Amino acid sequence: MQELGVVHRTITRAATTDVEALSAFGVSTIHEAMGRLGLMRPYIRPVFPGAKLCGTAVTVLLQPGDNWMMHVAAELIQPGDVLVAACTTESEDGFFGDLLATSLHARGAVGLVIDGGCRDVATLQDMNFPVFSRAINSKGTVKATLGSVNIPVVCANALVTPGDVVIADVDGVVVVPAARAAEVAAAARTREDNEETKRVRFAAGELGLDIYSMREPLEAAGLRYID
Repeated sequence: MQELGVVHRTITRAATTDVEALSAFGVSTIHEAMGRLGLMRPYIRPVFPGAKLCGTAVTVLLQPGDNWMMHVAAELIQPGDVLVAACTTESEDGFFGDLLATSLHARGAVGLVIDGGCRDVATLQDMNFPVFSRAINSKGTVKATLGSVNIPVVCANALVTPGDVVIADVDGVVVVPAARAAEVAAAARTREDNEETKRVRFAAGELGLDIYSMREPLEAAGLRYID
């Protein structure tokens, strides 16, 4: 059960070396390397082209139409953090804009992931402050209702615990539990090396039918070629 009105000042972040290792890989590779887990729903999109981020999660639970707790969360940001904002119920209001981005950037944040709305996109792009959001919406918010900071949240169907590693790019957003960061980074490296070998073979004209030994299983399944 989520608790409202609490702020946890101390969290255990994934090791910096593991975060750096994961930053070398794309979301698709990490998602596959982790056993196809941790992916947020695909409606979370970058608000400007080329946006990408990798950092440790500071979480915030918002109330609909209210961004009060984002200002509370800003105080707890450390360099390399990603603010991950969930909401108690669906809301696409414009919780976040250039002023909050300026505040987070000054604290060392590397971006925001929010299951809600965002505005001031042109300025965010000029700042190169990566934001991944549910919607772009100019509708303003109030500051009146308590949520919580640094509690486990479910953001776009993905569980995010404070200190987890969050990676986002044009393919989506994936969350790696802090305890698995080193393991997943190693698996991602193995997967990428394996894909590079296959990429060379594909570029040389080989077919997936042969690279993946598909012909016999296809025949056994009853596939027939007709000339």
